[in-house]
Amino acid sequence: MHTLTRIAVPHGQGRARGLGAAELGVHGVEMDNLVGLGLPVVPGLTIPVGAGEELANRETAGVAIDLLEKLAVRGIWPAVRTERRPMLMHLRCSAAVPVSALPPAISVIGLSPRNVDALVDVIGRDRDIYDSWAETLRFIAENALGVDADDLDDVVDDHSDSRARVPALLDLIVDATGVAFPADPAEQLGLAAKAMLTRWASPRGQRARKALSLPDDLGIALHLRALRLGSWNESGYGSAVSRDLETGRYSPSGVFHLGVRRTDPEPGPGEPLGAMPGGTAILDQIFATLEPHLRGVAQVEFEVRDRQLALLSAGAVEHPGPRAITTLAVDLVNDHAIGRREAVAMLDPDLMQDLLHPQIKLTGGEQLVARGLPASPGAATGEIALSADTALQWAAQGRNVILVASETSPADVPALLAATAVLTSNGGLASHAAVVARGAGRPAVCGATDLRIDRAAGTVTNGDLTLTEGEVVSLNGRTGHVYRGAVTIRPAEPSAELDRLLGWADDIRRLGVRANADNAEDAATAFRLGAEGIGLCRTEHQFLGDQLPLVQRLVLAESDAEELDAIAALTAAQQADFTELLRVVGDRPITVRLLDAPLHEFLPADGDYRDEAQARRAADAHESNPMLGLRGVRFAMVQKRLYPAQAEALFRAWVTVHADGSTPQLEVMIPLVSLPGELSRAIAQVHEAAAAVTADTGVMVPYKVGSMVETPRAALLAGSLAEDADFLSFGTNDLTQLTYGFSRDDVEKSMLTHYLEHGLLSDSPFAVLDPDGVGALVSRAVLLARSTKPDIKLGVCGEHGGDPSSIDFLNSVGLHYVSCSPRRVPVARLAAARAVLTAD
Repeated sequence: MHTLTRIAVPHGQGRARGLGAAELGVHGVEMDNLVGLGLPVVPGLTIPVGAGEELANRETAGVAIDLLEKLAVRGIWPAVRTERRPMLMHLRCSAAVPVSALPPAISVIGLSPRNVDALVDVIGRDRDIYDSWAETLRFIAENALGVDADDLDDVVDDHSDSRARVPALLDLIVDATGVAFPADPAEQLGLAAKAMLTRWASPRGQRARKALSLPDDLGIALHLRALRLGSWNESGYGSAVSRDLETGRYSPSGVFHLGVRRTDPEPGPGEPLGAMPGGTAILDQIFATLEPHLRGVAQVEFEVRDRQLALLSAGAVEHPGPRAITTLAVDLVNDHAIGRREAVAMLDPDLMQDLLHPQIKLTGGEQLVARGLPASPGAATGEIALSADTALQWAAQGRNVILVASETSPADVPALLAATAVLTSNGGLASHAAVVARGAGRPAVCGATDLRIDRAAGTVTNGDLTLTEGEVVSLNGRTGHVYRGAVTIRPAEPSAELDRLLGWADDIRRLGVRANADNAEDAATAFRLGAEGIGLCRTEHQFLGDQLPLVQRLVLAESDAEELDAIAALTAAQQADFTELLRVVGDRPITVRLLDAPLHEFLPADGDYRDEAQARRAADAHESNPMLGLRGVRFAMVQKRLYPAQAEALFRAWVTVHADGSTPQLEVMIPLVSLPGELSRAIAQVHEAAAAVTADTGVMVPYKVGSMVETPRAALLAGSLAEDADFLSFGTNDLTQLTYGFSRDDVEKSMLTHYLEHGLLSDSPFAVLDPDGVGALVSRAVLLARSTKPDIKLGVCGEHGGDPSSIDFLNSVGLHYVSCSPRRVPVARLAAARAVLTAD
């Protein structure tokens, strides 16, 4: 048996021989798989990596051609080698990994002056034959015969018609080498293989491998296939995808070229796919087989000869978009091709954001203004407003506004909600602007540190670029890019298929999914998107905007009388807010966190105090590090009327709502606990408020009381906290800040980008939960809490509760639920299901 017959691998036999991509190259494996699926493929064989040089031997090349002919005769093309229809060949290559800089394919190997007229007669058109022949001669002459590239270029430039160019190239080869280009197909094949291997080994090939960080000694496999020619009107080649990538619906589309496939891609537009002989119907069975196999939108290259189709290659479309994947997954389940678990595994939770939020459509000509942190997904176009007052005024006039500020404060919330988006030069993913924007569903870019905002001059500058207030910009909250002028915005595209897929995800996931919502509107949005309850109601957010003075009165009170008046006003306002919120909650669970905010957020930003005494009181309340100062439970230990007042407002609201037929499941949460004594005293305050409401109304309100775990000490003492707490909820935003010793806004502004670029961090720990440090504290706290109280409820309410990779970790440590921004609820639902599938 000839050596080549032992080495050459016909398409479909590689797996049986135990060969993979290292020997066959990715294309060889691809063709092997297509044969295994029973699909029609072009007859061909692979010369494995390292064996291609053997084709330089004429006898070896002749054996390869004989083997290829036998494959073709047994395949879809009988009677291959005849005088009028000689079997021409096509040679391409592939490496063990996908490579974008491979040598080009070589077509019409075996063509010669002796058979060209017969082939032209069969096809009925000579242009395709001569175009392909000229390309093949040009490539082989330069790379295998050593003909000077400049001389070849001169011939090409001097002969625009390929029918004249081919004889000129043949003459140049004789002049340069002293030998005529061979007519024998075996000799041509040997030269084609040499040309391809020489190009791959050349400095040009070495530079390509270096640019792609590939090994310098990476080899290539050669793939030889039959190229049988037929009538020009009945034959050709093309490419197609199985689905409309905009809608996701099954609708084969692509392009078809009549004639012979050239060495280089056909430069013309070709014909619509429906114009090919046989129409698109001949692709239906192929796509019906490929889509379930690939678990993706299929794309194919093919040839048609006399209305018979054979595949040249096939694979999944890279990045087809979430809409196409969602529709495909549901279609495959409906066709009983895959199960629901496989369908859920097909959609990447991160990509699903593109279905839930508006997206920017770029043309490539946009002018980039700045790049910051992608703080809240979505896209918007609007006029720059440099103050909250301007944003409110313009929004009231019906204008689209983008609020641009160095940072935002609670006083800016009405403007932020009125704007279509927010852009800040300071702050990070957990900054005030980012948190409020995510909760409200507004796109946001934060930490665009190159921007210089001058409110007095009414300008925003970045280097030499200056924008004025009122000028239009467009913002992409998913990438952090800001562009000058109006850019096309594609609206959100949720679909019925997405709802079905998420329903299947709900059947799979173990983690519950709640939402962080502070008002009735946000809660309604969360429930519409599938939230099972409210995992975090931040009561301080209820005092933003118009109600901010209520808390300021309490913080700046100078006497018991002023304090009691402030508490009464605060209680009345919160009771009204809680009543509205609980009506929307219905019978679902809701975790209400009592006041937790740095005092500086409640002080007048402009220093507008009633008198000198109040100004001194504000000065006394100033803190060097407010995030670690008198906030959370610490403020309640000093201001002992606050938490009882908030709890009483909540319980009275529950009584009102319950009388109307609803029974919300109340969970009262104490924030920023570090000492078990803090928790026990705060719980006692909540119990006192409940007793007062019962005494007044005669109704005993059911509720649970628990603690946030957001300091490292709380995590390490979770067993002690569990003695008093009915539940624990990890506040991973603050827990990350305190574990790293990072000030969230400061490090995201000053050093986080540097750390990411230099590999000190792989992700922002405020976006993706750190499993080694913060995650270790969470894991330990879970074990400690359950050792004290095995049935204690455990959840997480930081923004990590909406991050897919963080959810995967949180699922692994056995939490009961995650809570995230309302519009990240669908992402969390899908990610929680995929966490189960990954664990299985």
